[in-house]
Amino acid sequence: MSARILVIKLGALGDFVQAFGPFAAIRAHHPGAEVTLLTTPPFAELARRSPWFDRVWDHGRPRGTDWRRRLALLTGLAGERFDRVYDLQTSPRSSRYRLLVGRRAEWSGVARGASHPHANPDRNAMHTVDRQREQLRMAGIDRFPAPDLSWLEADLSGLSLPPRFALLIPGASPSRPGKRWPGFGALAAALAGAGLPSLVVGGPGEAPLAAEILAAAPGATDLTGRTSLFQLAALARRAAVVVGNDTGPTHLSAAAGSPTLALFGGESDPARCAPRGAEVSVMRREPIAALTPAEVAERALHLAGLPG
Repeated sequence: MSARILVIKLGALGDFVQAFGPFAAIRAHHPGAEVTLLTTPPFAELARRSPWFDRVWDHGRPRGTDWRRRLALLTGLAGERFDRVYDLQTSPRSSRYRLLVGRRAEWSGVARGASHPHANPDRNAMHTVDRQREQLRMAGIDRFPAPDLSWLEADLSGLSLPPRFALLIPGASPSRPGKRWPGFGALAAALAGAGLPSLVVGGPGEAPLAAEILAAAPGATDLTGRTSLFQLAALARRAAVVVGNDTGPTHLSAAAGSPTLALFGGESDPARCAPRGAEVSVMRREPIAALTPAEVAERALHLAGLPG
């Protein structure tokens, strides 16, 4: 019987994207095993289309009143008899799941009594990618192949794209307004002046941000609420440059390989959570509004291979 492996990664989007490398490493280390991912609904389809998992459970963080999902979590963790668990969430919640899985299973993480603990007292000061890689090394994984992201693609034929464009990501967590740079409208106007039109992406709730940008740069295109995560990655691959705040779509764009400029203020530390990708640049100022559109445009045009 093949080994049964459980991987726990609940979210959020940026953290999930930065776990692509660990997912690939776990799959490579256990080529004949049945690998199950425990996650949450927003990321289930990403996981199902990826090449790393045999099964995907999306009930990793059930609401208190959702007894069906709570029961599925309880019976799944207790009844599957996993041989090893890689807890990449390493939160108090995910650590408690060790009690449901049982002590028979080997456990990589920070839960009390873990067989393969991430025993580094400075782990929380590390970048997410480096922290997870060190955790897996302590669990015996020493090969980290570059993750295959060819599956992260989508049809864009219905979007009428210009031949060359910048992708702007003006949103961030509504509860963290200090992570939102207010200069995207002026940036879009500056990029348009250099011959690079902008596409604005985000969720439906970020349509007002897009409207402000289009008021400053009427030639920009509002795609907020119109793209899936797969389409977002496909757009990023085709963009001359992506400019975004510290938010999940910016991480996804960087992972997809686009030249990416990530903007940071004082509410998050790029040393711990900057996007990782083939060509990523970071600008940080406290407060984030102190970053001027002129300097952001200059860096973005450089990344796009255009004169500033």
